[in-house]
Amino acid sequence: MSGVRTPFGTTRAGDAVERVELSAGGLRASVLTYGAILQDVRFGGVPHSLTLGSDRLADYEGAMCWHGALIAPVANRLGAGRAWLQGREIVLERAAQENHLLHSGAAGTHARLWRIEDLAPDRVTLAVNLAHGEGGFPGRRNIRAEYSVTPTSLRLAVKARTDRPTLFNATNHSYWNLDGSESWTGHRLRIDAARMLAVTDDVVPTGEIREVTGATFDFRTDREIAPGDPALDSCFCLSDDRRPLRPVLRLRGRSGVTMEVATTEPGVQVYDGRDAIRPGRVGYEGLAIETQGWPDAPNHPGFPSIELMPGKACEQVTEWRFSGPDRS
Repeated sequence: MSGVRTPFGTTRAGDAVERVELSAGGLRASVLTYGAILQDVRFGGVPHSLTLGSDRLADYEGAMCWHGALIAPVANRLGAGRAWLQGREIVLERAAQENHLLHSGAAGTHARLWRIEDLAPDRVTLAVNLAHGEGGFPGRRNIRAEYSVTPTSLRLAVKARTDRPTLFNATNHSYWNLDGSESWTGHRLRIDAARMLAVTDDVVPTGEIREVTGATFDFRTDREIAPGDPALDSCFCLSDDRRPLRPVLRLRGRSGVTMEVATTEPGVQVYDGRDAIRPGRVGYEGLAIETQGWPDAPNHPGFPSIELMPGKACEQVTEWRFSGPDRS
């Protein structure tokens, strides 16, 4: 028996969108063919989703455009919409009011219809093709994203290929609240990072890599967090290159539900969700935890490269591992 497919609505452009529900034991996850969005995560009888989603496609085409989406070809910010690639500067398309390019802009996969390539009760593979020159990004690129579940974990493996040199740095942009509460106040956070990136007022890296020792942003010891203490829209540096899958972050709610995040990626962006407001809700409802390469990497020679070459495949893997009280 394959995963359960149901209609989810029609985009403004007239494309039909499906929702796929995956399950294994006590874990269920729902994924949309629009944006490869992780729409819902249910664990162990907990009576609410652990991630923030919507049952309305229109919300994802509006204010919730990043919620749960797979962001590619390049997540996060590229300063001034420019990037160095193979010794030359490329200019990328950004909206007139934007100082910098965020999440690939109109060329991003968060607003694309993905096709289902493979489906089973516990996994789905989605794929999308990007044309050469879209948004200023070179190369014809094929991107495949496999979501899979076990009774206690959710895994995302993103693979990409290109026919010419390009840039690639994907992430899942889910917002998490393990308590189902109005805000994530009272959650406890641990991040296994001794360094973070300094940024400008526009949250673009300056190139400086700062130690977190003794600072407000030192989360190497588990601690309770509160909105604004500190303000979070920060990339924590986990390593200087891609590594074998390893745990890097732990989030625990007051309810006792715990999520451990493991990844291959050298960075994790944590955003407090102050302005990521779902219809009828308030800010700080969920924490975005985005495993990825360091933002604005092409413009800083000392940052881990996000270049993708022809004939070589890029694979980025992230796992969310859940534990906590059994409420079944």
